[in-house]
Amino acid sequence: MLDLSQLRSFVAVEETGSFTLAAERLGLGQSTVSQHIQKLETTVGRKLLSRDTHRVALSIDGEAMIGYARDMLAIADRAERHFRAGDLRGRIRFGVSEDLVNSQLPLILEGFARSHPSVDLELTVALSGPLFQMQENGEIDLVLAKRRLGETRGALLHREPLVWLARDPDHALMQVPLPLIAFPSPSVTRSIALEALTAAGVAWRISCTCGSLSGLTAAAKAGMGVFVQPRSLAPSGLREIPTGRLPELEDVEFVLVERRGADKALTSALTEEIMRKAINLRAAP
Repeated sequence: MLDLSQLRSFVAVEETGSFTLAAERLGLGQSTVSQHIQKLETTVGRKLLSRDTHRVALSIDGEAMIGYARDMLAIADRAERHFRAGDLRGRIRFGVSEDLVNSQLPLILEGFARSHPSVDLELTVALSGPLFQMQENGEIDLVLAKRRLGETRGALLHREPLVWLARDPDHALMQVPLPLIAFPSPSVTRSIALEALTAAGVAWRISCTCGSLSGLTAAAKAGMGVFVQPRSLAPSGLREIPTGRLPELEDVEFVLVERRGADKALTSALTEEIMRKAINLRAAP
């Protein structure tokens, strides 16, 4: 009764909130996605989406359908991976930005290990700069990390605003110079934060440096200063500092970079899992 391609379009529209973004994710034309939704609504005889000039949202019947759609697509994906994965073997070296360790990484690794049990995974977690350097040295096959706006390295997955965070924003902002908790250099978020503060004439000092996100989070939760992270990856227990109280930060982009000469079958398999689990790079609850 239900067409899987139509269900994929329906789920993509719900997750992105946009026909345009759904089409980009699926590699389809926007008109094709619209046709899929129309045909699905005709098949079930219900209106599944509410549309206006600003947003797309699920109708009451759409809320009921989305669970069934995800379940059907999950079953189809498992069946496809079972018969397609087959004899895929070898070793892939995967580098991941420190930011994603506690959010997307477990989901990616779980799905990949289940789909490709005979592939050995060598995992490196580090800051984006060192990961790219290791890849240039031939030490990593696939990197999932951040880049600054204007850089062209890799395939763009998601653009994300950076935000200022603190346990107690009012207390942190009273301190002069401003205490900043940051990754060591080179770090994308550190560079952006320092450039913004310096350009705005805000005095600052580095109150804590750590190469581990868990270490920086602990320092921030201890009230040692302000901390910069992508908004969707902000650790629990920290509050976002309201706009205007500190200089505005530029966005960052999460990208996927494949090493030239890497095993294409292996990198493609891992890329598919990343796209399936982390296309929006939303933090786990």
